[in-house]
Amino acid sequence: MIANLGSSGVLLAFVASIAGFAVAAWGIWTKRSSLLKTVPLYAAILVLGSVVATIAMQVALFTHDFSIIYIAEVDSKQTPLLYTITGMWSSLAGSILLWGLVLAGYIAVVAFRHRHQAEQGFYGWVLMVCYGVSAFFFGLMIGPANPFAVFNGPHPVNGVGPNPLLQDNILVAFHPPLLYLGYVGFTVPFAYAIAALATGNVAGKWQIEARKWAMFAWVCLGAGIMLGAWWSYLVLGWGGFWAWDPVENAALLPWLVGAAYIHSSMATERNGAYRVWTISLIISAFCLTILGTFLTRSGVVESVHAFSESDVGVYILILLGISVVTGISMLAWRGDALRSGRLTGGFRSREGMLLTQNVMFALLSGIILLGTLFPLLYQAFHGTEVTVGGPYFDTLGMPIAIVLLILMGVAPIMPWGVTGKSVLRRRLLVPAWVGVIVAAVCIVAGVHDVALIVVYALAGFVVASAGRQLYLQARAAKLHNKNWLRFLLDRETGGHIAHIGVVLIAVALASAVGFASRGSVTLSPRTTASFGGQRVEYLGEYKHSTPASHFEGALVLIDGHGPYKPGVSWFGSATEPVGTPALDSGPFRDVYITLESLPKHANGKLTLGVTVQPLVMWLWVGGTMAVIGILIALLDSKSRRRNLVPHMDNETDGHNVKVLADEGVVGEFVASR
Repeated sequence: MIANLGSSGVLLAFVASIAGFAVAAWGIWTKRSSLLKTVPLYAAILVLGSVVATIAMQVALFTHDFSIIYIAEVDSKQTPLLYTITGMWSSLAGSILLWGLVLAGYIAVVAFRHRHQAEQGFYGWVLMVCYGVSAFFFGLMIGPANPFAVFNGPHPVNGVGPNPLLQDNILVAFHPPLLYLGYVGFTVPFAYAIAALATGNVAGKWQIEARKWAMFAWVCLGAGIMLGAWWSYLVLGWGGFWAWDPVENAALLPWLVGAAYIHSSMATERNGAYRVWTISLIISAFCLTILGTFLTRSGVVESVHAFSESDVGVYILILLGISVVTGISMLAWRGDALRSGRLTGGFRSREGMLLTQNVMFALLSGIILLGTLFPLLYQAFHGTEVTVGGPYFDTLGMPIAIVLLILMGVAPIMPWGVTGKSVLRRRLLVPAWVGVIVAAVCIVAGVHDVALIVVYALAGFVVASAGRQLYLQARAAKLHNKNWLRFLLDRETGGHIAHIGVVLIAVALASAVGFASRGSVTLSPRTTASFGGQRVEYLGEYKHSTPASHFEGALVLIDGHGPYKPGVSWFGSATEPVGTPALDSGPFRDVYITLESLPKHANGKLTLGVTVQPLVMWLWVGGTMAVIGILIALLDSKSRRRNLVPHMDNETDGHNVKVLADEGVVGEFVASR
């Protein structure tokens, strides 16, 4: 019954997608506005089908309907309720269902927003592309990734349960859905880009809409990546946050390209510059999400994030090929129209800085893409396995990351258009001195690693630059009697907050990696050892059992605080234990404890792994700030080309602001409305 209901929902969504695609295509071909007006209606049917299928899946999970193969693989009677719910995206078929649900939601919002413009060919193209992508994923659910397939004969009375790593932390309820919101969200700006190329409307208002959609997808993907790093840190037991895993890289790539697009679109939105670059980045971001889907769901890579080997890989590669060929072909077709925008200010302008920034994003993305795909390509051609590890990514990526930090401090203080050298010197003076002072303090404090000194100095430079701009915007708002809330919710304000958040992430990463102490201590009950400046005391063994799991570990005090409980856990019918680390986290340092060996007899000795890392908490604080800043920029209702007025500097005389028009400054006063 439940399986039939779920399959009916999937079939309904698939038919709605095919019908919406066909009607939109025929309406565009015949230029019949009456047909195009009906295209948004199919979104409602699509949502209905996807919601019915999702409800059926959740009912099957709640009722432990093990007649459905998927339920038997990801659920058990002992699984706690939270992990029963999240079982929907804990394996391949259910994750595709979540993908379809999210995509249906996006399409419904797009259709509703443009329901009165549907007769226009442009929005017909947008919905046609969206329906095409939707038809592909619901088609997978009818075929090789059917979440409602049932056993032909007798079915088990109990299921296997989720992967142990997927029932050990509450973040399983948030990390995957956020990633999906990000991955799937890039479908919408991709559809806008294809529509623009198809209709020749490359300079229309669609750019503002596409940018907002891309920013929403980008912030969701970024938040998902950050939660994934936190999850890895809390659960996997190695004390790190990023391992350059192929699936991690697959999520990072569209985020980097999305960052390049969002910055590039600022220049395109303003004066039409970089149209080829900007639209290419939209298409690339979408194609990289499809590539990431292939890496995650085809089984071609070994990863704690990847699903088991399946038959969907070849179909996803076909979609990737279609997307790449379509995008390149249409870019070539509209090449002349896309080349109308020009760089007017040279590299002493914000446009020039944005171009340099985007080149750096592209280089970094290329390095990561090569390192991710090279092992697969090598194995395909040579039949042997090779690995590309952290040293490759760190060595090639670090210089680019440093350049991006520099640009993050320089670009926001650069005005649009030509900049006088004296203006540039004045605006860079204070941030540059702050960077120099920070570097000097690091050297005096005994920091000898050149890379760390550079990162800290650039962090000071970027924070001073962002702080300067925020001060000027606040002062301008006060002088012009602007509402403080409007100042705080301004797109530029959000951008500066996001930059400060990224700086905190950079400082936290550099500090945690550069000053980490890793080792192990062997202790008997009621004995103490010191490591990395921390006192670790072993109190005794600790065991705990629930219907879903069994835990064996130790009670440990860290500097007299606790007790903390590092150990190992067994979940469901799994025979292999999962490490369960313990964490003492604070604003200045984290102490990370893992159980390396259990006592062989009562009151025997055990061995604990100890990792002491400074400033790790600021990695999560910085990530939160970055997300908040991007959300502020997204919520700015005036996110469009503003009226250009002379940029105001910090030279004031009483209540009068000195306008630097005589120095060739053509900037943007973001507090003006």
